[in-house]
Formats: sequence, C-alpha cells, structure tokens
Amino acid sequence: MSDTDADRPSAPFCLDLSEDVVQMRDWLHEFAVSVIRPAAAEWDEREEVPWPVLEEAAKVGLYSLDFYAQQYLEGSGLGIPVAFEELFWGDAGIGLALAGSSLAAVAVVANGTPEQVGEWCPQMFGGPGDVKLGAFCSSEPEAGSDVGAIRTSAVYDAAADEWVLNGVKTWATNGGIANVHVVVASVDPSLRSRGQASFIVPSGTPGLSMGQKFRKHGIRASHTAEVVLADVRVPGRCVVGGRERLDERLARVREGGRGGEQAAMKTFEASRPGVAGMAVGVARAAVEYAAEYSRTRVQFGRPIGQNQGVAFMLADMRSSVDAARLLTWRAAWMARQGKPFTGAEGSMSKLVAGETAVRVTEQAIQILGGNGYTREYPVERWHRDAKIFTIFEGTSEIQRMIIGRAVTGLDVR
Repeated sequence: MSDTDADRPSAPFCLDLSEDVVQMRDWLHEFAVSVIRPAAAEWDEREEVPWPVLEEAAKVGLYSLDFYAQQYLEGSGLGIPVAFEELFWGDAGIGLALAGSSLAAVAVVANGTPEQVGEWCPQMFGGPGDVKLGAFCSSEPEAGSDVGAIRTSAVYDAAADEWVLNGVKTWATNGGIANVHVVVASVDPSLRSRGQASFIVPSGTPGLSMGQKFRKHGIRASHTAEVVLADVRVPGRCVVGGRERLDERLARVREGGRGGEQAAMKTFEASRPGVAGMAVGVARAAVEYAAEYSRTRVQFGRPIGQNQGVAFMLADMRSSVDAARLLTWRAAWMARQGKPFTGAEGSMSKLVAGETAVRVTEQAIQILGGNGYTREYPVERWHRDAKIFTIFEGTSEIQRMIIGRAVTGLDVR
C-alpha cells in the first residue's frame, strides 16, 4: 500500500441499524414471539382474518397509520423492510393481515394529495376497539402482470361531479371487506396503462361487493378475494392525485408527451423492497428452525448437523438469506434517498428474496425429513407461504424482464 493510499481518509460506510430501528426490531420480534407465532397454525387452518391478533397489534400501536408512517419516513429507509422481516418471521399469513392495509395506504401516499392522505389513510387502520382495513385493487381476471390490459372503467359524470366505476378486480388483499378500497381503473382505454388512474372507494359505497373468496395454498390468514364494481359512484375528489393533475397528464400523453409513472406500477415499485423484506423474514425463520433441529435431532449416534450434507445445506441457506437481506436494504436505502432504480435494484431485491424464500423453506423440509412434511412442524407452512413471493406484486419473470432491460439497455419483452 502506498503512502498516498495510507493518507487517504476512509469513505464512510456502515451497515449498523440506527438505535431507533434496533429498538423497533426488538419490540416487533417480541410481539412475533409472544402473539403471532402462538396463533399462526390456528389461523392458517381457519383461513380467516385473525381479528384478535389485529386487535392486540392495535392496542400496542403496531397496527396503526402512525407506526407505518414512522417506518416509511425513517431516514435510512430500512424501517419497513426490518419491520416486515420480523412480522413475517412470526408468520406470513398473519404478517400480511397486519401489513395488507399498508399497500393501499402507499398507493395514496405515493400518488395522492396531502388532503387525501390525511382523510383516507387513517380510515384504513382505525384504532383499538375499531380496527379497519384497506385494500389495493389492481389485478383483474385478464390483467395480472399485464397492467395495461385493465378493463375496469372510470367515467366522469360532470353533472354530478362523480366517477362511475365498473369492473371486476381479483387477488385483492382485504378485498370486499376493507373499509377503504383503492381501485386502479382505465379512464382512457386507448392509452392502455398511461390512461389509468386510482380511485378511492369509501366504506359502504353502493355497488361495491365481494366476489369469490380464494382458498389459497399459503398466507391463509390473509383475506384474498374478488371485488365487483357495478356502477359504483364516488365523488370527483376521490381520484387519487386530483382530477386536475389527471387531466394534465392525459393531455400530455395524447399530445405524444410523457405521462409520468403509471399509478399501479408506481405503487408496486415503492413497495418492492418491503415485499422483499417479508420474504427474508420467512426464509430466516426456516433457516433458524432447521439449524436448531439439526443440533437436537440425533441419527447414527450424533446430531444431524454434524453431517456435511446437512451443514453445507445450512451454510448455503444462511448465506442466501443474508445476501437477500443486503439487496433488500440497498433498494430500501436507495428509495428513501430518492435514488432511481436505474439498475433495477428494487426488482433485484424482490427476485432474489422471493426465490430464496422458496428454496430455503424447501431445504428446511428436507432437513426435517418426514417431520418437515407434517403440519406438526411449521416448516411446511412456511414453504406454502413462501411461494407467493415469486408471484404477487410482480412475478419472478416480470422482475427478470425489468432487470434484463436494465442490463442490456434493450426493450426486452
């Protein structure tokens, strides 16, 4: 090393969490240990919203707009992924029941006016004794990854100053039972995704109903259903971001200009590191459980963890989880600092974390052998839960397409 190198001041670089984030993480971990995990198997079997858990979370301030706002605004950007990792370490189904309303809130916070944020976001959470839910409704039976194919329509009735919504949404977390629905609809179908906007549908609005409730492979404690909109009328002020901004954006697009980010995709992009944090939590749970099992399960006169076949598998599992976490933290930090994902960093975090969760939960089952395949042990549930992370909020294939575009600079399709 030269004298010049020795004299050069070191660049600041630190992976230590702030004291506030550490305290929040430890608090959530205790909640996961004492409240979420003891209830996880029951609510997975019941396939119902775990209202008692949500109520307990509301009592301690966990299920609240204030808590999620504090974490989203936390300076390093790591508040949300750290929080979600702990909740989903507890259980993915209950974790999503606790976090599901935040996606609808993000849709309003990311695209809405200050007045809309202040009026509608608190109604997505409620409070102790009056727990409420929010639902973000984007996917449709014929429009999943292809958001440009959304057919739900929004027509403005100038005489009444109301928007009239018609269509069917599917795969909506809290769909049909939420107090506030945020619905992505097409205002100008000829513009495909650039002609879409999001609309707030308040509780009790006539014409909104729940369609089919889905019985799922995993995350069963989270309610997922279709949402049917039949001549649903909402006030003109319920278009997220305001009608004036929508009209200006549509005018630019029709004139050949840029319309800015599409509402649904902007919401998913903002939430991607958080979803990656969820997947990391599930994966970490599986690694820890399998490692402990390997220390106590004795075969051929010694703990199975002494066998290279098991120890090497655990080594790969742990390394993969830590790598996924680092990608997640990078993306979350970049998003909070306002740095664009020019290298598809958000997609990288979700792709790697989601596929890691699927792989390591399967490996955990393998380590437990026959026990891992039974419902007496939690790893089979974690494996079922993990699969959703390669599907929802952008499939692994969609993430690879986004990353491929960033890598090649070409319009990969």
